[in-house]
Amino acid sequence: MRVFVAGGSGVLGRRLVPQLVARGHQVTATTTTPVKLGAVQRLGATGVVMDGLDADSVAEAVDGARPDVIVHQMTAISQAHAGKPDIKHPDRWFALTNRLRREGTDHLLAAARRSGVPHVVAQGYASWNGIREGGWVKTEDDPLDMLEGTATQFGLETLRYAEQAVLGAGGAVLRYGAFYGPGAIDDQVELLRKRQYPLVGRGTGYSSWVHLDDAASATVLAVEQRARGVYNIVDDEPAPAAEWLPYLASCAGARPPMRVPAWLARLLAGDQAVAMMLEGRGFSNAKAKRELGWQLRHPSWRQGFRAELA
Repeated sequence: MRVFVAGGSGVLGRRLVPQLVARGHQVTATTTTPVKLGAVQRLGATGVVMDGLDADSVAEAVDGARPDVIVHQMTAISQAHAGKPDIKHPDRWFALTNRLRREGTDHLLAAARRSGVPHVVAQGYASWNGIREGGWVKTEDDPLDMLEGTATQFGLETLRYAEQAVLGAGGAVLRYGAFYGPGAIDDQVELLRKRQYPLVGRGTGYSSWVHLDDAASATVLAVEQRARGVYNIVDDEPAPAAEWLPYLASCAGARPPMRVPAWLARLLAGDQAVAMMLEGRGFSNAKAKRELGWQLRHPSWRQGFRAELA
């Protein structure tokens, strides 16, 4: 197949492109700057510079690639694009990513219609953001939490906007868990080693993780099977912060994280951090395993963190 990966030089794109190439697909991967074209080409793809916020740029890139499927992985979360991580102000930190998930999604879908591309696969999110009621582990049928009234609300509503647009076009949305793997959690590890990543309260809130290579393999399956609908792409073990955060610190050779009360965490880190660590809901991967035949190399963050930081 001819596969067009929008955001092919990103943290997931760098793991996805080689897997697609190894399966015999012809890949065109985009980047925002000519400087990264060589890196994309070394992954085995044809590189193209594209501005995801420019409709003409997107249309030209898609028309030139003549793809059978578009994979939407455009974000701008790295420090080069978004600056230092700012969990207290995610509306600022994710400002460009939110535009890519709204305007960029619209541009890709318009280009797909214009060029007759029959299938689109897009990135979603499923880590701690399941609806904060009922059980601790959610399926694709459960609603996502919008954290109404917080600085996080717009970003979560943006994810929902992108999901609805892609599903309306008959595509697939892969709700990835929190990424770890090469380049994905360096900032968190640094904070843990500085003892600047505390545990909030009792750390009862659940999160789901996924290794970048497993996220990539699930994406390959969705492309090849022309999957439609929503899939949670997470590992087998959603877990509370009280378990995964101290374990990550141990794997990183750091001292156990300090514990802070919710009121102080809200003051220092904002509503999202408190909701995630106290009330977050993780996700089940049963549908992706059953319908896509997905098999994980890293079924648990326990094994994955240790291997990654060894």
